Amino acid sequence: MQRRPRIGLVSLGCAKALVDSERLLGRLRAAGYDTAPDYASADLVVVNTCGFIEAAEAESLDAIAEAMRENGRVVVTGCLGGRAERLRERFPGLVAVTGPAAFDEVVSAVTRVLPAPGPRPGAATPIVRLTPPHYAYLKIAEGCDHRCTFCIIPQLRGPLASRPPEDVLAEAEARVAAGARELVVIAQDTAAYGRDLPPRGRAWPGIAALAAALGELGVWVRLHYLYPYRALERLVPLMAEGRILPYLDMPLQHASPAVLRRMRRPARSADVLARLARWRALCPDLTVRSTFIVGFPGETEDDFRRLLDFLEAAELDRVGCFTYSAVAGAAANALPGAVPEEVKQERLARLMTLQQAISRRRLRRWVGRRIPVLVDAVEGDVALGRGPADAPEVDGCVHVRDAAGLRPGDLVEVEVERSGDHDLWGRPLGP
Repeated sequence: MQRRPRIGLVSLGCAKALVDSERLLGRLRAAGYDTAPDYASADLVVVNTCGFIEAAEAESLDAIAEAMRENGRVVVTGCLGGRAERLRERFPGLVAVTGPAAFDEVVSAVTRVLPAPGPRPGAATPIVRLTPPHYAYLKIAEGCDHRCTFCIIPQLRGPLASRPPEDVLAEAEARVAAGARELVVIAQDTAAYGRDLPPRGRAWPGIAALAAALGELGVWVRLHYLYPYRALERLVPLMAEGRILPYLDMPLQHASPAVLRRMRRPARSADVLARLARWRALCPDLTVRSTFIVGFPGETEDDFRRLLDFLEAAELDRVGCFTYSAVAGAAANALPGAVPEEVKQERLARLMTLQQAISRRRLRRWVGRRIPVLVDAVEGDVALGRGPADAPEVDGCVHVRDAAGLRPGDLVEVEVERSGDHDLWGRPLGP
């Protein structure tokens, strides 16, 4: 029997890019290709790149160089693929270069240089997972209608393009049937979901309606990348009712009005604080995560101080922070007032030191309480898992002692015994 050609995949970037990699692998398998675990056993390598910030671009270029050196047959796709001329100039031997989510183009390029025996008999496009079996990322839309000056996502991925709700629900049901106990809902702008779709009956199929439908599947539903739109007012009641996880990932980027204007961001810190107070009154167990950029062009010490003051007042549970990095094609590159790198790093350190204390304080509220924990891994007699407040890969975890008999994917009730800067520790209850 003829061996099927093997494709290696290097997947870089965010969870949204990971979903693209899963879909691409599904297409390749349906076309008759197998996957390879390393360069040596691969007949061709696909590198799904990220070009969101300078460091991500550098990582992608290094990955392409390594794939060319170790294998030689390389297709580049993803966000960095939008700069095809630059890539071909640097790597003239590339098989093909495509933009993000260009699944048909990638399969066509692979087929052209590496013909497959043909599709597997009677096989539909399979669901491929690059995450553990017990959770899955569910991408509900592509693109973005915002024009933030530090970002080129609309240039790379186009305007908002929401998936029809029936398609999203069908995929969600398939993921649950395959063993997923948590669905992590993602998009470039999740809260805008459905704005570009035609109305259904008397209403548009917005994010609240979709979240409510996903909540009927009997698994955890966690929402990421929610701009502070009014739609959030309809999501928090669903969290309070236990229909979706009480977890709100709301990237705010800054708190200084002057910086937000230069970023072309929509939020005002006073409004956000008022809404946080209202949401926490409605849903006391709400966990709020956000991300921020320090060192944006023109950011003064007063601007940065406003950001620190906001963090003190907001008491966010989880925070990620990045120093500003110029991205080719971003409007912010032309703004005056570049912040020296050493100042960026100093501000980053100050912010994270402050936030560490806030996170430690916020985590103490769980001590003595019982929470559900989804087990991710078991190491000896200790299980590592996540509670409702912990998103995979970006947040802390729960360390569960006396974990003999637990397996990844188990959902167990845990009594929290102590807390730290980012993590919780506890013991399992019941069988």
